Amino acid sequence: MSKELQSRPQMDTKTLLPGATIGILGGGQLGRMMALAGTAMGYRFITLDPTPGAPCGQVAPQIEASYSDEAAARNLALASDVITYEFENVDADVAALLEKESYVPQGSTLLYTTQHRLREKRAMESAGIPAAPYREITDLPSLIQAAEELGLPCVLKTATGGYDGKGQAVIRSSEELEAAYEELAASGRELVLEKFIAFQAEISVIAARSPKGEVKSFPVSENIHVDGILHLSIVPARVEESIQREARKLAEKLAESLNVAGLLAVEMFVTEDGGLYVNEVAPRPHNSGHYTMEACATSQFEQHVRAICNLPLGDITLLSPVVMVNVLGQHLEEVVKQAGVPDHALNEYGAVPKLHLYGKNESKTGRKMGHINLLCKDVQHALDWIEQTHIWRQG
Repeated sequence: MSKELQSRPQMDTKTLLPGATIGILGGGQLGRMMALAGTAMGYRFITLDPTPGAPCGQVAPQIEASYSDEAAARNLALASDVITYEFENVDADVAALLEKESYVPQGSTLLYTTQHRLREKRAMESAGIPAAPYREITDLPSLIQAAEELGLPCVLKTATGGYDGKGQAVIRSSEELEAAYEELAASGRELVLEKFIAFQAEISVIAARSPKGEVKSFPVSENIHVDGILHLSIVPARVEESIQREARKLAEKLAESLNVAGLLAVEMFVTEDGGLYVNEVAPRPHNSGHYTMEACATSQFEQHVRAICNLPLGDITLLSPVVMVNVLGQHLEEVVKQAGVPDHALNEYGAVPKLHLYGKNESKTGRKMGHINLLCKDVQHALDWIEQTHIWRQG
């Protein structure tokens, strides 16, 4: 699904050809995989991250400094022809500074919007995108009133900083309101209450938009979470084709409305009656798009590089059914031990595992250490392989 958008000429349409240097704010696994994909295309990379030997810093030069360090940010700008970011919690003021002094096609406005759930939801409303009903929470009385208006169960979230199930609490009874408020208000962050959406599936779409206005969206991923962390992404998603078409349409519409340059990951709920609500968005490569690395003609990482450099966007055709399974800290030892499993998987299940490890220095329970893409003829075969290895039953 793609289209050319001839309007909205606001963005600089500078084109950067292979040989240019891409600076990445953030040195985690998304930056690492972006650098690996872009290096194959002929681009050079440099990253800014405070962690010594960060995953991206293992494959590209690293400026070791805080994200709020303006001098380090200027050094990144001096070394780069274009700057991008690999996660939202980069300092928006630094991004704004870089936008003035260098070329940041994603801009700071998008980062400012998506760093904050309330701003994000208001942007969705402005774009005519269906979002779960919500209320801003300023104190306990406002939470009690909002819960009465939205109904129980509902979900209390911090407006900033939450990820992988952190910074949120599901409230199922009025007796839980005060404890949930005290727990999350202690962070000092603003709070938002969202109506709990009864859903048949969680899905996501990765859309790409270039500064010249070309838009393409990858096939829909069906996502399964465990303890608030993405466990599986299943493609093709096991939802009606009409729902998938509408999901891609919404993602592309939101990318246009937000004037995106690069990728926009759009997470959605599919309701029992087939409706769609957008839950969250992320202006970067996304865990639920990792399946594209082997299963699509163009990976999400190559597509992001293409988009920010204003090259023609790549073909998003799905080449094979695929299931992506995350490797967390508690899974890592067994995954490494079973590195010879691919023949077994291929022979018995018809699934071909492709292992990606991120090079993180410390393995912790619940920490994303890598993922496996299982290419298959039928996603059920891949799901059977995941079940029969017993690796993911650990936690």
